[in-house]
Amino acid sequence: MSYDIDIKKVRRNCYRQSKVRGEFMLQIRVPGGVIDAKYLSFFQHIAETWGNGEFHLGVRQTISIPGIKYEYIDEVNKYIRPYIEEIEVNLCGVDMAVDDNGYPTIGARNIMACIGNRHCIYANIDTTDLARKIEKIIFPSDYHIKLNISGCPNDCAKAHVSDIGIIGITKPEYDYERCIGCKKCVEACAHHATRVLSVEKGKIVKDTCCCVGCGECVLVCPTGAWTRNPKKFYRVLIGGRTGKQTPRMGKIFLNWVTEDVVLGVLKNWETFSAYVMNNKPEYIHGGHLIDRVGYNKFKEMILKDVKLNPEAMVAERVLWTETEYRSNFNVKPVTQR
Repeated sequence: MSYDIDIKKVRRNCYRQSKVRGEFMLQIRVPGGVIDAKYLSFFQHIAETWGNGEFHLGVRQTISIPGIKYEYIDEVNKYIRPYIEEIEVNLCGVDMAVDDNGYPTIGARNIMACIGNRHCIYANIDTTDLARKIEKIIFPSDYHIKLNISGCPNDCAKAHVSDIGIIGITKPEYDYERCIGCKKCVEACAHHATRVLSVEKGKIVKDTCCCVGCGECVLVCPTGAWTRNPKKFYRVLIGGRTGKQTPRMGKIFLNWVTEDVVLGVLKNWETFSAYVMNNKPEYIHGGHLIDRVGYNKFKEMILKDVKLNPEAMVAERVLWTETEYRSNFNVKPVTQR
């Protein structure tokens, strides 16, 4: 069979071309990786009716259904309309028109998140709630962005290798009277964090310069001398990426910022992307966009009209460190050693 494929339609509607000619894989958005279990039968119906009977838990927490023939895409798009409306509009509050043509864009990738403090004792924030708030800011958009959210500095969601990574952190509060000097927090910080705690005269002393805000001290304290500050804080990383040429870890852009700051920054992302690419969307990692205009211009645009909280810290500069796949300038053949 000969296929006259509308590639723009395929890409716009979150389909990826298969190795088998004329077959595609549908990627269904699951913002933050959490949805109602009732949708499992919905995915099963798509896979068994139009796909090859399988589905893949995508690395970006999408539900990916392979084996869909090109001629069935219109049927599938019509079938997923209620899901898009329920998840994007009703659950996440996205301002978008929903029709029988499937997803309107694929520019902003699915928001990836760990389970957060709805379940994990280490998490400092509700990652699911934050992901849904962010979804209505970044989607739909023709501009590419990968965004990961981790509930604590363990970074299970890999915020360090995304265009924008968000990590939930805490400023633990210390109750001097409750402390019995057992050193449990000191040991936990030494083994799992940045060794900022010590004991003087039977009480805890903290070097505030290097606390990563993990909350390990809170978890191990037997008397409740350490507690999480009810005010939520976040660390924002930028420019992380994988890839075949210049993968690199993201770097800290903002530290100890509030949710309002995080959301304000993301509201400026599309404007920044449009500026860099002259309003012509391309598949380009966010880190490359920052590289094109320089960190100072990025900072100027992304913080426009954003009111920073008193505790906030902003990077004065960023020192990138790419892996050397492209240049190999530090790797020599054994014959030249």
